[in-house]
Amino acid sequence: MKKQNYANHRRYIFLFHFFLLGLISCALIGSIVNLTESIDKEGNIYSASLILVVNIILMMGFFFFRNFSLRAQDRAIRAEENFRHFLLTGKPLDTRLHMNQVIALRFAPDDEFVPLAKEAADKQLTSEEIKKAIRRWRGDYHRA
Repeated sequence: MKKQNYANHRRYIFLFHFFLLGLISCALIGSIVNLTESIDKEGNIYSASLILVVNIILMMGFFFFRNFSLRAQDRAIRAEENFRHFLLTGKPLDTRLHMNQVIALRFAPDDEFVPLAKEAADKQLTSEEIKKAIRRWRGDYHRA
């Protein structure tokens, strides 16, 4: 795996993020067109509206299922980083840190982690500011 850094740490899965979303979007648009044409031409409105409902469910599922898994991942990251902070300092992470800040802090090596966590809490740094402040990137190579 290529060495991670700020420039390349985001991960996009082509088949999921672009292809599948594109197919679902096309199907949703097509089902809307189908419904409007069925209404105009007095076609089978029931079938057309049923197809539209199924495509809305697919679109909602695409976003909700992804969101649910990311929330579970966020909880795991918070627990891991809270534990790491406790091992390094004997204290839990500052409660003023927001989830996106904790996620950004996971890329900091141990020697930068504690001072950066304190600075992030005191100055309410954004996740991008935290990531840019890291001098030696600690990559996350265990994600799927």
